[in-house]
Amino acid sequence: MRRLAVSAPFPAAPQSNAEPDAPRGPGRPRLGVVAREVTLLPRHWEWLNGQPGGASVALRRLVEDARRLRAGADRKRRSQEVAYRFMSAMAGDRPGFEEATRALFASDRTRFTAHTSAWPVDVRRHARALADRAFDEAPSRNQS
Repeated sequence: MRRLAVSAPFPAAPQSNAEPDAPRGPGRPRLGVVAREVTLLPRHWEWLNGQPGGASVALRRLVEDARRLRAGADRKRRSQEVAYRFMSAMAGDRPGFEEATRALFASDRTRFTAHTSAWPVDVRRHARALADRAFDEAPSRNQS
């Protein structure tokens, strides 16, 4: 008969097989800064390096300015892409699909509504809800 070994009153801490921390490279990982490669022409590097704070600060500032400036256009483009993927999957073989797609990317709500009217109610409502921002920044309330 085998005896069980007497265990300690507290379980042992799990052993980690991970190697010790590797030396860190440059950057600010705690702030979420990620180093990546950017390829620019020499004149771009010259301009960036001449900016207050250097190239990294100038690039971050340019990106933030562009994000603010293009926020509405980016939302519209994402709305179009999401609506198109849904429409392709759920109504790609439905009558009016191609014309509805053209209307979606032309931001023509009237034509889009007309060409989706023969689709099943749930598909039509969801496609219109997804496409809403593609037509204007103020979503419409009439989705059926």
